[in-house]
Amino acid sequence: MNLIFRRCMRLIALPLLALSFTAVADGGEELHAAHCTSCHDSGVYTREDRRVTDLDGLHQQVGRCEKANNLSWTGEDIKAVASYLNQNYYKF
Repeated sequence: MNLIFRRCMRLIALPLLALSFTAVADGGEELHAAHCTSCHDSGVYTREDRRVTDLDGLHQQVGRCEKANNLSWTGEDIKAVASYLNQNYYKF
């Protein structure tokens, strides 16, 4: 019985986990469009001499931008924007 229960829980948990990652990325695109594009275009993400060189640096940079613009984002918001940027530009 215990084995059947664990297998059922996996079947339920996997789709929910996938949805949570999709929601984070979707929220990041919306936040980016609303707050980031007023300061710069996508060229800052694709230039050869960009300052961000890894995923940790990307999260830190998004956090610095959030603070500089007094946005009051949550940690999840910062993760969402970093995830969106990574999926669409950085690809770390």
